[in-house]
Amino acid sequence: MPLERIALISDVHGNLTALEAVLADIAGRGIHRIINLGDNAGKGPRGAAVVERVREVCEVNIRGNWDDFLEGIGDDDAEEMRWWRDELSPPQRAWLRALPLSHDLTLSGRRVRLFHASAESPHVRVHFHHTEAQFDDMFRATAMTGDGPEPTVVGYADIHDAYIESRDGRTLFNIGSVGNPLDEPTPSYVILEGVPDADGPAPFEVRFVRVPYDVEAEIAVAEGLGMPQAGVWAVELRTAVYRGRQTS
Repeated sequence: MPLERIALISDVHGNLTALEAVLADIAGRGIHRIINLGDNAGKGPRGAAVVERVREVCEVNIRGNWDDFLEGIGDDDAEEMRWWRDELSPPQRAWLRALPLSHDLTLSGRRVRLFHASAESPHVRVHFHHTEAQFDDMFRATAMTGDGPEPTVVGYADIHDAYIESRDGRTLFNIGSVGNPLDEPTPSYVILEGVPDADGPAPFEVRFVRVPYDVEAEIAVAEGLGMPQAGVWAVELRTAVYRGRQTS
């Protein structure tokens, strides 16, 4: 059977310029299947446009932590949270909140599971520097993932920091971020390559791709729209330094 490639994207966070650059790279490679691991809006200026774009191009969209809580932001919450909430339409917020929390597939005889942050919840974070117990928990069947055989490959997002590791016959990888990378200021996505639905072993690949884009154009959009926290957003995009670690 022929090999097939699937692109995995995540954490666009309203950065439409970065998303379009990544989608152009995916299309240029002749890849037609895209799975999105969530966090489409919030932090950046064009969440509504991003939501419409991923609905158009992705065969699967998974719910991230921002996708989950944006609908519940109240009028008494912080100004920036209300701005990101109201930048989306009510139907868009409802669509995000209804997305599935995980997705399974078989590729080259490997059981692959994809979710946003962890097998427990899109709000439970697992960093690159994790414990052995945290690694094991990423492969367990939980109330969130549902019953069924445990995966041998797990891909996730949320931490905006791309990496891959293997141990005991299992592989864990993080795809990084399209719109708000925090390991280097270049958007990241992953290509999975293998034989779909194959029962036996076959060639399998996890490939990380970095795609440059016009950072200053995206910053100008945020400033032009008067987005709250546009300044710290600009520093994150230019330097990949998380806003909680920035110094004035």
